[in-house]
Order: sequence, then C-alpha cells, then structure tokens
Amino acid sequence: MNKKSLKADVPFSQQSHVYNNEQNQLNSFMELDVVPTAIIYCEANFTKSDGKTANGLIRQSSNFRILSVIDSEMAGLDSGYVLDNKRNGIPIYSSLNEAFEMANEPVNFFIYGLAHSNGLLSTIDRQVMLEAITCGMNIVNGLHQYLNDDPEFIAVSKKYGVSLYDIRRPVNKSKLQVFRNILKEVSCPRVAIMGTDCAIGKRTTAVTLSNALTRYGLKVVFIATGQTGIIQGSPYGLVMDSITAQFCPGELEAVIHRAYKIEQPDIIIIEGQGALSHPAFSTSAMILRGSAPHAVILQHAPHRKERVDFKDMPMPKLSSEIELIESFAETKVIGICINHEAMNEMDLEEYIYRYSKDFSVLVTDALSRSSMFLIQMILIEFPHLRIKRPTLQ
Repeated sequence: MNKKSLKADVPFSQQSHVYNNEQNQLNSFMELDVVPTAIIYCEANFTKSDGKTANGLIRQSSNFRILSVIDSEMAGLDSGYVLDNKRNGIPIYSSLNEAFEMANEPVNFFIYGLAHSNGLLSTIDRQVMLEAITCGMNIVNGLHQYLNDDPEFIAVSKKYGVSLYDIRRPVNKSKLQVFRNILKEVSCPRVAIMGTDCAIGKRTTAVTLSNALTRYGLKVVFIATGQTGIIQGSPYGLVMDSITAQFCPGELEAVIHRAYKIEQPDIIIIEGQGALSHPAFSTSAMILRGSAPHAVILQHAPHRKERVDFKDMPMPKLSSEIELIESFAETKVIGICINHEAMNEMDLEEYIYRYSKDFSVLVTDALSRSSMFLIQMILIEFPHLRIKRPTLQ
C-alpha cells in the first residue's frame, strides 16, 4: 500500500463558527481551491442505524469529496443506489487496501463512519484506522473515545505527519456558557426537527428542509447538534452529547444567537437528537430548552417496533410524542416526516393519508417525496416567509 504518497497537508480552517476546541475546526473549506478527498469506513453497517455518519456524508458533504465507502458486506455496489436507490458514482469497497488501491488520486482523510451506542472502537476498527494513518490519511473520529488521548495513535500520527480530529472532544469547562435567555433577540422563526427515536432521520430531514428553503429563495441557517452534521460541514453547530448537561441549553442558544447576528437569516432550522420521551437520552430536552423553537417537525418510523439498541423498549405512539413535545416546550408540531424503513410504497401512502387526517398537519417523506411538502409546512405556519416569485419551481 505504499505505491502512492498520501501525506495529507490540508489544514482545517480557523474561521469556523462551529462549537469545537482547537483540534475540531471543521468547516466548508471555502478558502481552499480543492475540497479534500476522503474514504469513509463503515464496515458491516452502511445503510444501517449505526452507520448514520456514513449515510449522512454520502447524502451531503461540503467539507469533503467522498471517494468511496468501506463495507465488505456491500462491496461492489454503488453507495447511492443501496442507500437511496439513486446512483451517485461513489463505490463501496471491501477493505481499506482495496479503497486505497482503487483511488486514482491522493486520499487526504479517513472518516470513521460508524456511530456505536457505546461510542468505542473495536479492536479491528482500531487496526484499520492505524493502517490509514500509515497511508498518510488524517483521521476524523466522531466517537467518545478520543484518539488524541491514545499514546499509540499520537505516536503513529506524529511519525506519519497527519492530524487526528476528535469531533466529540469537549472544550475546557471554563469556556462554557450557562443559559442567558438571549434568544429574545433572535426575531426570525426557529424550527426544530425532533423525532420519536434516535437514528430515525432527524438530521436528514433538517438538511433536506434547509436546502429546499434555500432553493426556494430564503436565507437559512442550519444548526447541527451532533457529530455527523459537524463533519458534513455545517458552519454553525455543537455536539450536544459532549457538553456538560448544565451548559447544554446555554451553549446551544449561544450558537443560535451568534448565527443570527452574523447571517441575519429568514429562518433557523435546528437538528434534534434522540427523542424527548426516550429515557436513555436527555439531549432532546436540552435542545428544546436551548433553541426555544417556534415550531417542530416530528420524524417517525411507523414500522419500527422497538427503540434502536433497546430491544425491550417499544416505540412511543406518535400522538403521545406530539403531546409531550407541545406541553414541554410550549411549541407546536406543524408537520410529520415519515422514515420509510421496512415500508413499501403502499404502506407509505397509507400512513401519509392516515397521519394527515388524524393530526391535521402536512405529512411527507423527506427522501422519497417532493421537498415542496416540507416548504409548505413552513409557509403555512410562517406565511410572511412566502416569496412571490420563488427560485424553486
């Protein structure tokens, strides 16, 4: 694997407005002539819930130009086709060696595309990541296990002149902000994308909605609240589950307030995490408090019977989640987005019709339906945002 020189000398910009420490300055690389290349590692989990970081990067990435995905179970297939039934020309390979050999250009980054519930590296994954370093690739790591605290990773990265980026590494507590109720100075609408479970499509819907509203002609700010959104290139965001709970609402409102003052957007879209009803996660409550959303779009998977990674925990009813959100945050659910996992077209149509009738809101699927349905959710609730001659047809 040494036939190419892949020493990665692409620096991360220091201009990002993302909440991160000095080692996690990920942004859109706007100042670079060439977007850095990357290989995504997602062994045995691409398209699955634990592969959500890889899934998200295949759907959108402004920080990186993705060359390939590593997953031996899907080797030989097109990543866009297996993920969304839309070919994108990004192949899936069986190993790092194959992905490296098939690349016809230097590979700048190795992205760990898995998001395990325990947040730790397996022995095999660790070896693959170390091998990537010997090939001259910078490492982007979204786990709770920090490579910059690992003597072996530190030594190998220094030897090969590459950098390690721990996206979830928390900042010094002395720099954290408590809640100050400063969103009263943010006059534009704030919409949070919440869900009934983790790994259910909240970020995908939030990004799709943000892009659709931008094409419509509005100025939109997307606030990322997890590691995948930061890696994708969101210029404003923070990794909520890496922040001490006491400071979560304050840090989130600070990012939103900063984005508003700098960008002066028409609307702000906030990515949700977990589910408010989920006993294993508290970030949903923090996001609702810290963003004080004027409205919520709720993501739900009708055919999902149990919570992801919690086989003895049944999914909540859509009605109960709506009631919980609206009473907890003094907001309203203005639309429902369906995750169509394990569903055929007939199932999807049935649930769209049923939920529209039961809850009297617009219902759609962000991945398989026109983005105009998402736009209409916003325009019905905030009619002042309607543009007489939109750019989106």
